Amino acid sequence: MVDKKKDLINQIKREFSQLSKGQKLIAEYIISNYDKAAFMTASKIGQTVGVSESTVVRFANTLGFEGYPQLQRALQEIIKTKLTTVQRVEMGTQYTNEGDIIRKVLRSDMDNINYTLENIDYDVFQKVINEIFLADKIYIVGLRSSTALAEYFGFYLNMILDNVRIVGYGVSDIFEQTLRVTENDLVIGISFPRYSNRTIEALRYIKEQNVKIIGITDTVQSPLNEICNYTLTAKSNMASFVDSLVAPLSLINAIIVAVGMREKDEITEYFNKLENIWERYNIYNNKRGE
Repeated sequence: MVDKKKDLINQIKREFSQLSKGQKLIAEYIISNYDKAAFMTASKIGQTVGVSESTVVRFANTLGFEGYPQLQRALQEIIKTKLTTVQRVEMGTQYTNEGDIIRKVLRSDMDNINYTLENIDYDVFQKVINEIFLADKIYIVGLRSSTALAEYFGFYLNMILDNVRIVGYGVSDIFEQTLRVTENDLVIGISFPRYSNRTIEALRYIKEQNVKIIGITDTVQSPLNEICNYTLTAKSNMASFVDSLVAPLSLINAIIVAVGMREKDEITEYFNKLENIWERYNIYNNKRGE
């Protein structure tokens, strides 16, 4: 697994001798306090080490970043798997008001989706769809914040196929729920920072049973990637203490639609029956506002 912290810190160390006096002060601070620097504005870092904000921006440019925000995101990417909830809340100090919050959060989610679209491996996506249809049973594992993704995925996939099971917290432990998994089944593991240890442990146990595993996570550096047969990634950079699951949800939607298109005739008949049931038992409110 690539150590992203070591890569960036080593880059700073390699270029240290070429830096100006002010930039060296910034470099020394980041090397020793990269976890704090990740949440500091360019102005705040400048004040802390005694240089101007423009010197901080030039330092980021020297490292190959377009500006300081890009360097800051790189630092946050390094430590996001280790962030406590309190540290995540501190990220919110960058917002000035509610209007600023909605603009930055939505823009961040848009960036995550665009990055995911640009970097998706279409060949792996196709193989994932194939594996879903080859499996006798499909187990979806997602805990903590990924529980919402697993439940959503399982709900819609179960409307198309009849062999889907959602594995989660409950009366039965995770390992008990996957005890009957066989080599003919497929397990889909979902986990995003901060990665759930229980999800990783469960997938490692399943891997020992020679079961194929699909991973849905944020990067190839994720601990899921080394466990899974195929991994699909969706960017989940956070804008604050709330995990950004917009791009992962969009990726899951794409999987559901792709599966549905292969079963178009069957699900058309199935949904026709469902519509009759929903109408008969008044499941949905069909009234429109006047």
